Order: sequence, then C-alpha cells, then structure tokens
Amino acid sequence: MDIQNIGIVGAGQMGNGIAHVFSLAGYDVLLNDISQDALDQAIVTISRNLERQVSRGKIEQSEMDAALSRISTTLKLEELGVSDLVIEAATEREDVKNAIFERLLPHLKPETILTSNTSSISITRLASRTDRPEKFMGFHFMNPVPVMKLVELIRGIATDEPTYHALLKVVESLGKTAASAEDFPAFIVNRILMPMINEAVYTLYEGVGSVKSIDESMKLGANHPMGPLELADFIGLDTCLAIMNVLHDGLADTKYRPCPLLTKYVEAGWLGRKTQRGFYDYRGETPVPTR
Repeated sequence: MDIQNIGIVGAGQMGNGIAHVFSLAGYDVLLNDISQDALDQAIVTISRNLERQVSRGKIEQSEMDAALSRISTTLKLEELGVSDLVIEAATEREDVKNAIFERLLPHLKPETILTSNTSSISITRLASRTDRPEKFMGFHFMNPVPVMKLVELIRGIATDEPTYHALLKVVESLGKTAASAEDFPAFIVNRILMPMINEAVYTLYEGVGSVKSIDESMKLGANHPMGPLELADFIGLDTCLAIMNVLHDGLADTKYRPCPLLTKYVEAGWLGRKTQRGFYDYRGETPVPTR
C-alpha cells in the first residue's frame, strides 16, 4: 500500500522523535496526545532538534521548514483515522495501549496498518485485542529517534507478509536499518540491554561500586559511550523497571528479577532525567551522583 499519512499516539520523548524523522522524510504526520501542553512541548522539541541538525550542516533550513509544515497536532484520537500507518508510542503499560487501540479501531480505514512502539510487550497479545492482527506489528524505534539508526520490526503470530514488507520499505525511506526480531519478551535490544542495566543497579545495591565508579568502569573499560546508570536515567527508570518486569514475568527466570533498588527509585519518583533525579541529580549545572 502507499503510505503517506502517519498517525502517532503519544507526544513524549519517543513520539516526538518519531514525528521528527517521518516529517523530515516527507511524510505528513498527525501527532496526538491527551495533553495540549505535551503537544506544544513536542513541537518545541522537534524544532530545537531540527535547528541543531541545520547548525551542524546535516540538513538545510528549507528542509527544516518543510518538515515542520508537515506536522499537525490533535487532542482527538479519532482524527488519526485518516492515517495509512498508526504508531502507538504511549507509556509502556499494556492496559493503556489496549485502551488506546479500543478507542481508535472504529475510526481506522480497513487497510490502515496499526503498530506499537513497545519495547517489550507481546505483539501477538496486543494484536489479538484489535480487529486487524494481520496488519499489526511491533515498530520499535531507538532513543533518541533522530540519531539512532536501528528500528526493530516484530511480527506477531498473525502478521501477514505485505504488512511486514510495507514497514520494511518505510524504515528504508527513513534512512534507518531494520532488524527483524521474534515476538519474545523485550525482543533483541532490550533483552540484552536491560539485564545489563539491572545488573549495574545490583552492583550499586550490593556496594560493589559507586554510581560514578560503575559508569566510568563501563565507559573506560568496555568502551561504552554512556555508563549503564547514566543510560538508565536517560531511558527512564520507570521504563527500565517495566521492561524488567515483562522479562521476569514472561520468561519466569530469576535472573530477570528487578533489583530492589531500581524499584525503590521508581517508588520515590526518581525516574531519571525527566524528573531531574535518578542515579544522578540533574538540578544543578552538572549531574551529581545520588549514591
């Protein structure tokens, strides 16, 4: 099918990044959220990130202006019904995602492809709650979306070949690379990454090292661009905990048990950069470790 109109549910960190790359690639984007403030902030963020690309010579000013002109926003979920492709990028909670699909389905065209940007939840299970499991896929972008080149494509048990190949072409049109993953908890990237982050939290919890020493050890000893605790703050500790819970519940293996310290930070509301405190305190001029 000819995909031109993109509907995105959720204007947060992932949703606005996805809107950014699609609009820059020439697609018309309709961005939805339940909060007007979130939509307004998303446009500010997209503009700022596009300006950064212009200043670095990666795109022209005319490309930025054209990209911004292709993005519209709406508080009404039903307005996404005109879309050829819908990407759900809401919070990593299955009940929230299912409620979105239930509200959205009556307004979609029969041929619309429905996808989720979930980083861990079963695509087969999400698809089974819709009227189009054959046109449903996992469409997992990496954060930050404008920078990261990978997109995980996850087929549910009922996903048909035309849907898969249509999304494969979309990924190519964005200038990104697709990796096909089987529908197992957390797919490929987070199946490997999140247990590493969780183990770093255990290392902190057990007093093996401080926040600073753990992060510096992995940056200087393993050549990682960010330490695991710094990365956890960037992702969001609530998201890390949610993915670890999916792994633990879905695979029934104690090695995926979330670290109690990770749970404690989330219960405290210290979720990382988005709340200004996590494993680092971001309220000053430079981040300071909290342990």
